[in-house]
Amino acid sequence: MWGRVRMSHFRGVWLTLNFYKEYLGFETFFFLQLNRSSLSTKKKVIISSCCSLLTQTFCFFSIFVRSLFAKRMKDTGAQEEQREPGWKLFGIVPHKELSVKDSRKMQKEYERSGQTSSSISPKKNLRRNLDFEPLSTTALILENRPANLPAKPEEEAQKHRQEYEEMVAQAKKRELKDAQKRKKQLEDRCKLEESIGNAALTWSQEILPNWQSMCSSKRVRDLWWQGLPPSVRGKVWSLAIGNELNITDELYNICLARAKEKWNAFVAPTAAAETESEDAGLSHADREASLELIKLDISRTFPNLCIFQQGGPYHDVLHSILGAYTCYRPDVGYVQGMSFIAAVLILNMDIADAFIAFANLLNKPCQMAFYRVDHSLMLTYFAAFEVFFEENLPKLFAHFKNNNLSSDIYLIDWIFTLYSKSLPLDIACRVWDVFCRDGDEFLFRTALGILRLYEDILTHMDFIHIAQFLTRLPEYISAEEIFSNTTTINMNSKNKKWAQVPLFKIYTELKGIVT
Repeated sequence: MWGRVRMSHFRGVWLTLNFYKEYLGFETFFFLQLNRSSLSTKKKVIISSCCSLLTQTFCFFSIFVRSLFAKRMKDTGAQEEQREPGWKLFGIVPHKELSVKDSRKMQKEYERSGQTSSSISPKKNLRRNLDFEPLSTTALILENRPANLPAKPEEEAQKHRQEYEEMVAQAKKRELKDAQKRKKQLEDRCKLEESIGNAALTWSQEILPNWQSMCSSKRVRDLWWQGLPPSVRGKVWSLAIGNELNITDELYNICLARAKEKWNAFVAPTAAAETESEDAGLSHADREASLELIKLDISRTFPNLCIFQQGGPYHDVLHSILGAYTCYRPDVGYVQGMSFIAAVLILNMDIADAFIAFANLLNKPCQMAFYRVDHSLMLTYFAAFEVFFEENLPKLFAHFKNNNLSSDIYLIDWIFTLYSKSLPLDIACRVWDVFCRDGDEFLFRTALGILRLYEDILTHMDFIHIAQFLTRLPEYISAEEIFSNTTTINMNSKNKKWAQVPLFKIYTELKGIVT
């Protein structure tokens, strides 16, 4: 029987048995084999005999291997003790994790090595290294040449050490400067938060309860210039804008209901109507048809905030206010730029208060002239602006004239959206704060302040670059820089204030037409 068993088969069986002996044991393995129903009684007897024979052979082989390698195990016993304990699967032992030295420990090791190998006196070396403290785990460490290389000349070593100390000193200085900058920013932020908190208490407890008697006082105007606290901004805006139109919450609901009826009955516009959306908002005969223009413009309102677009939390609110206004003032309808003004009001007021402030704000003379696209009045405002432009910034004014750059190129977008599209939202809200206090004059004064801020840059640009720069101002603008430059603008021209200049020009134009 055994003569018919091939040696290769025996070797394979032996390896299999060896594996099961190591992890299952012979008894478990042969128990599984003997209980197979497909095996005959004769085969089971043969397997049992093989089990007995191979068990004896395996035991003899194990004893022989242990005695053969006993001496080698003694020699390498010290090394084996240092290995990490673990489960050896197929002879593989888990790798030992590399230890990471701390930078301070590395520095101390360098100091000890420097004292023994450096030609400089130990006291100098120690004194020099004690003053050095690594900035981080990646700090620079001065190393000597390896022992198998020639030593550095003393002059070269001194030069390298000096350069090393200079680099470390610069790194320390840079880190100290950054730390001081971060500390100052933190202190400024804390001061700002504290001032905002104190101002909020002053406005809510002292000024707002006595609005009529205190709104024109010097103290309130100074606080107003510094910026309104966000918690009271909406209330102050509402009081400053007023409600000359006597709009109520019920009137807003009526206009909103009419707008919803028109939306439901409105037919989807054709592709041709979408291409003419800008001109459609300017027509006088069919203003209420501009309801569909609102949907097109809302998607472009503060896209970075992602709160006014389709699916955003304020999309329906903005849509409702703009739709209600088109029904309240069908003679004005919707004009591009209104969505930004309504959005700023929504962020600071309730829905009904935002609609009331929106309608009264657009009823102001300057805003009505622009949103009704009254070209003659718009040109009057532009001409009045250029009068103050020439007096405050004569060099830049002459440069604009030489490049045939008229003020309407950049003023239209600024005035239509009240800077909410051109400036960062927080700065635009501060502009709105003073605009609610001073009226239309501050809008044009802010324009001159922006031009003064970038005067040095604009004087070196041509027509195209000036237009591109002013229609898309830099994203990072300091509010303090804008307001400090705005403060220097003088809004008096030949003993005439801003409010008198447009009226004077209108009067002279009408007088010229009559004569």
